[in-house]
Amino acid sequence: MAQETRNAYGEKLAELISENKNIVVLDADLTKSTKTAEAKKVCPERHFNAGIAEANMMGMAAGLAASGKTVFASSFAVFATGRAFEIIRNSICYPHLNVKVCATHAGLSVGEDGASHQSIEDVAIMRSLPHMQVFVPCDQYETKAVIEHVSKIDGPCYVRLGRGKVEDVYTEDSKFDFNKVDVLRKGNSGVVLFAMGLMVQEALKASEELDATVVNVSALKPADENGILELLKTHSRAYTCEEHSIIGGLYSLIAEIKAKSDVTTTVCPIGVNDTFGESGKAKDVLEKYGLTANHIIEVVNG
Repeated sequence: MAQETRNAYGEKLAELISENKNIVVLDADLTKSTKTAEAKKVCPERHFNAGIAEANMMGMAAGLAASGKTVFASSFAVFATGRAFEIIRNSICYPHLNVKVCATHAGLSVGEDGASHQSIEDVAIMRSLPHMQVFVPCDQYETKAVIEHVSKIDGPCYVRLGRGKVEDVYTEDSKFDFNKVDVLRKGNSGVVLFAMGLMVQEALKASEELDATVVNVSALKPADENGILELLKTHSRAYTCEEHSIIGGLYSLIAEIKAKSDVTTTVCPIGVNDTFGESGKAKDVLEKYGLTANHIIEVVNG
């Protein structure tokens, strides 16, 4: 069943805030869009709307976390990571405070909102910060598992969430280990597709024709470097599939891991090629920028 990862976030957050009296939720006047409104329905006394003041919201989050609270702070990804960067860096990451930045509406799939709202740099920004852990779930079930996981981590985390519906990759009974990459399909062609977020679904579709191995990389920091290296060693060609700039995201991660080893496997990026997006229906924008199964097949087949 198709579901938005932001909806799954809202549902899980409502569950967690009702169970854990130490959790506090902050939002920047987007509670309905980010789905933190679900937590507000359950515990309105621990949900605070900071208004359209993302940097101030992160400062509030830092203060609450310094007082011993576990804080979930949400806005659109472009604002949460861009507008509030300096506060996240100096007030949350530097003192290693327990704040979970859960940002929705990431990537080109924001669609009609256009380039100003299409965050394609957020993973790069968050990966660059010491102490920050970074997660990009691909469907509703993994999202709920990630939110549960970060709620138990003592320190700053970034979770990247989407606007539109994505098909299920996992089931309600799936077990997750975020210390390891997840090989979803083993192929025989010598090609491995590393994917994150909604590109996991596209990689799986492409693999049916390519007979490629498909790997879900949902934990980008800390990453499963040993698991990734083993996959590079056992495949002759690797491709990274991401709804993000190829600078600083998944491609950079895989290339960095390869560069520290003696592996000679070719690694090629499939993502946003150092450009801004544009306004249009999400499906059309993803098609134009080559973030589809058909484009993956074209690139791999050369």
